[in-house]
Amino acid sequence: MHQHRRQRPHRWISPRELRDLQLRVRTEQQTPEWKARYAVRSGVEGTINEFAHGHGMRRCRYRGQGKAHIQHVLTAIAVNIERLSGLPPDEGTPASRRPTAFQDYLDHREIPRLKSWRTLGS
Repeated sequence: MHQHRRQRPHRWISPRELRDLQLRVRTEQQTPEWKARYAVRSGVEGTINEFAHGHGMRRCRYRGQGKAHIQHVLTAIAVNIERLSGLPPDEGTPASRRPTAFQDYLDHREIPRLKSWRTLGS
């Protein structure tokens, strides 16, 4: 016998509720706390993008989860060593991305951008 999944009831949002929600979210996005959280997210997404596009992490050269994990860890170590060395990237390494509009916004207003989630607790 074939079982059917129960669908969740749909929630309809009125135009007024949607407008109120949008206003509340936009107001929250102006707070320094939200901007700090978003700056961290922006940095993390940039790092993920660098791994996916700059280091070919969407494709694995080995079969098996264990070997794929080792490849990811070794690639991360190599990238960290490259970053810590302070040397300019090799010719084959893609150029760093231009700052996002949000990063430009922070720079223009001289709001410090957090480079890593590790800096939050300090």
